[in-house]
Amino acid sequence: MAIGLFVIGDEILSGKRQDRHLAKVQALLQARGLELGWAQFVGDDEQRIAEAIAAAHARGDVVLSCGGIGATPDDRTRQAAGLAFGRPVTRHPQAERLIVERYGDASFPNRVLMADFPQDAGLIPNPVNQVAGFFVEQCYFVPGFPEMAWPMLEWVLDAQLAHLHRADPDVEYRLRAVGTSGEGDLLGLMEETLAQHPGLKLSSLPSRGDGERTRHIEFGFKGRPQQAAEAYRQFITGLAAFADVTIEPIAAPPE
Repeated sequence: MAIGLFVIGDEILSGKRQDRHLAKVQALLQARGLELGWAQFVGDDEQRIAEAIAAAHARGDVVLSCGGIGATPDDRTRQAAGLAFGRPVTRHPQAERLIVERYGDASFPNRVLMADFPQDAGLIPNPVNQVAGFFVEQCYFVPGFPEMAWPMLEWVLDAQLAHLHRADPDVEYRLRAVGTSGEGDLLGLMEETLAQHPGLKLSSLPSRGDGERTRHIEFGFKGRPQQAAEAYRQFITGLAAFADVTIEPIAAPPE
């Protein structure tokens, strides 16, 4: 299982608006010992959104989705979710009541459309204007407006997904290998490190260098604290075989 993010809206893909959700969701997850497994930007196309939701659900992923649940014709996320789960979109009585309590007669005929959700959907409270978001199984849908979306996602993470929180999240130790040896030269060492530490995430970020720093590769070793520390130290030992490489610790494990 992974936690994924959909950011939905043609305005994001066209550049009319810049996404702010990705960085915020990463921060919300990190504060709870979690991490984002993937992110996807999708335009306001009902079929494409439905296919993306269905694919994520089939993998067993948790989905956080921002955007496209308004009442205008271009907002198709509610209908797409119904299509993805094979459920009719119906008026949710409690969601309708919240809208009417907030807006009175101005709720009709348009605002109440935002109470139309896939059948048997649960509600996500909106502390800003009480127009609820919704969830179906492990897929959670909130508006695109950050001032609404972010507190609603916090509610999801703390009220619905608290069982996923981790007090002891994975750690990452990092180093910089400076020298003429490239990724191809160090590939065997990388593969050996991964083979000896199943489940470890090893990252490699090469740089050709610039006026301030010579050619180098930044390596990361992410996993359980002991595993990541052992892999980090093992990798340093392996780098000793490369005479041209100088090691610069970036985030080293405690001694």
